[in-house]
Amino acid sequence: MRRRLAAMLLAGPALLALPRGPARAGDELRPAWPALPRLQPRRWTLANGLQVLALPDERRPGRAGAGMVAVQLWYRVGGKDDPPGRSGFAHLFEHMMFKRTRHLPDEAFDRLTEDVGGHNNAFTAEDTTAYLNLVPSAHLERLLWAEAERMGGLQVDADNLRSERAVVQAEFGQRVLDDPYGPLFHGMAPAFWLVHPYRRPVIGRIDDLDAATLEDVQRFHRSYYRPDNAVLIVAGDFDAERLPALVARHFGSLRAPDAPVPRVTVVEPPRQIDQRLVLTAAQVPAPAVALMWSGPPARHPDAPVWRLVAALLGDGDSSRLVAALVERERLAQGAGFSADLLADAGMLNAWAIAAGPSVQGAEPRLDPRLVRLEEALSREIHRLATGPLPATEIDKARTRLLTEALSARQTAEGRALAAGWAEMLSGGAEMADLQLQRLAAVQVDDVRRVLRELLAQPRVTLHYVQRGRR
Repeated sequence: MRRRLAAMLLAGPALLALPRGPARAGDELRPAWPALPRLQPRRWTLANGLQVLALPDERRPGRAGAGMVAVQLWYRVGGKDDPPGRSGFAHLFEHMMFKRTRHLPDEAFDRLTEDVGGHNNAFTAEDTTAYLNLVPSAHLERLLWAEAERMGGLQVDADNLRSERAVVQAEFGQRVLDDPYGPLFHGMAPAFWLVHPYRRPVIGRIDDLDAATLEDVQRFHRSYYRPDNAVLIVAGDFDAERLPALVARHFGSLRAPDAPVPRVTVVEPPRQIDQRLVLTAAQVPAPAVALMWSGPPARHPDAPVWRLVAALLGDGDSSRLVAALVERERLAQGAGFSADLLADAGMLNAWAIAAGPSVQGAEPRLDPRLVRLEEALSREIHRLATGPLPATEIDKARTRLLTEALSARQTAEGRALAAGWAEMLSGGAEMADLQLQRLAAVQVDDVRRVLRELLAQPRVTLHYVQRGRR
């Protein structure tokens, strides 16, 4: 990640009354929020395969072009597409794309955005890499030209590879090695996924990055950074009738290679048995445990149910895991639950960090605190699946999620992000609206149903402990 985003948005203006009734997340839904503002993107595809989504802000009075416009380019390439033995390539290219092109110097996007009162950002995830710009609308065409320029004219040379590889390796040190719990949270995916390339860390590994050659990097660039593997999203205050001509002017001349875009076809097999693993690190202030289960892909009708479950269990001080393990029982100094739902499959995980320091030289498998944390995590999940669940508790968590998502849609950047995530993960930008409707319609029975299914399947238990000193 070039700069850390404030949040990864759920989907993405004012909060309205929540629905009531027995609707299930996968059923035919009545309109949950009649006045829900919809994204309604205008969509077209250039002859070279570039997909375009336009989300003009039609609510602004007066002349178009007086406000801000978000220009985002999403590429269908992420950590899962890294070549074997070359983890971190997609992340490396997130950084490489800010280097010089045929007609732009290094870091030119800072000057094109920040110097006119806007900003730019970028991130790499498992399924996508996205480049985000926000500028006054008068600078729209300049940003379209610049994005087309770095798509078609990036200078992938040895000097740029060397400098950006060093930046990524420093980022790895900061985010993983220097954080005492970085190895735990970055180690969950390799511990959980059996065969899917989601098991490779998006940030990459130091030795894999060291082994990368210029030819490797140039091949990766040719394979994925092309118009037929990208989605251009323009949102905000702009002239929607003029946009197609501007896009065609700057992107239309780019050619897509004859070779097809490589795609991941690996299917993660169902897990058949429970598995217990131990992960050690040199400095672990307090031991921790993580429980992991298979989850659905992001496009699944139950995806909004799982987002609500994650909020009930682990979002904030009043969530069930924090209230029980941290506040009441004092077993943990931190706890949470995540629903990592990706394009191909999902991982659900509950975690807790023990109260009290690591025991030096102890046999990690026998630490009784980790056994108690396991039992407490399982108990609270089972309690949510089978015990009382007041409607007010669901409404509180749902209101928070919907408020965050809908508040984000007040901005051009937020609407573009909502469309981009849905396009990359859920089968189309239009799914962002349906996901919100489904979230608004989740009922108690839906929460209990998915949790009962969770508890019936095999899980991976991961203990995170300090390396023993014998």
